[in-house]
Amino acid sequence: MRAVRFTRYGGPEVLEVADVPERHAGPGQVRIRVEAAAVNPYDHKVRAGAMSRGKPLDHPVVTGQEASGVVDEVGDGVTGTQVGDAVFGFAVNGAAAEYAVLHHWARQPVGLGFVESAGLALAAETAERGLRHLDVRPGDTILVHGAAGGVGQAAVQFARLRGATVIGTASAANHDLLRSLGALPTTYEPGLPARVAELAPEGVAGVFDTAGTSLDELIEVAGAPARVVSIANYTAGERGVVVTTGGADSAWDALPRVSELAAQGSYRVRVEAVFPFVEAAAAHRLSESRRAHGKIVLVP
Repeated sequence: MRAVRFTRYGGPEVLEVADVPERHAGPGQVRIRVEAAAVNPYDHKVRAGAMSRGKPLDHPVVTGQEASGVVDEVGDGVTGTQVGDAVFGFAVNGAAAEYAVLHHWARQPVGLGFVESAGLALAAETAERGLRHLDVRPGDTILVHGAAGGVGQAAVQFARLRGATVIGTASAANHDLLRSLGALPTTYEPGLPARVAELAPEGVAGVFDTAGTSLDELIEVAGAPARVVSIANYTAGERGVVVTTGGADSAWDALPRVSELAAQGSYRVRVEAVFPFVEAAAAHRLSESRRAHGKIVLVP
């Protein structure tokens, strides 16, 4: 099958469309004919070798973690999903290919196309996981640091649906976006605790860090390290911050609800740009530029 792959670590130029062995659904998995695959920051970190821990690349890697498409194989033990269903979800061993194997998935939201649903899974799972760690409840006020990014936007929306007030950090150019999602915007600049105190005089219940910066100020805002949850600062645990990377505390069980919310219009994912597979390098460059305010999507 054709796929977007790389055979050596490096910049976007190492990406190519080439033939790779076709994969099949294993137990508890489904395979889809891919209609769209999203590009995420993790993808270019893997491509650049930042996640390799210094180990050389000894096999081709298909890029991408999430995709949408039509189920064409159902693995043993799978119930509630059949061949022909339109779904979105988390891909095993690459998403930007003719076919992708999904380990976690949900039905495509009614009224959404494949491009719109391709980027639903990862940001939603990560945001939901962070909010569960914070135990966000109605009436709480929380700070989402990096609220204009994909996970940040999801966290703002999910927290608002929980009945919480949300303060979000972002560059000034993204403040209207945050307001449209129901957040109170502020900037990244030093002095964050004072600005948050003006917006929330009674303090915040917790901080969800999606940016990985300003740790001292985030702890000050939260009042205690344990009330800060980070998905972006992997050394913050040394300070007592809760660092979550998925695994045992994953929130994939939220995907069916995410599908419902998206169908209702209660959860929105903005699409910034769509590229064909053959222009995957351009898609990665846009993602790395951090100028995109929505999902970047690849289509076959």
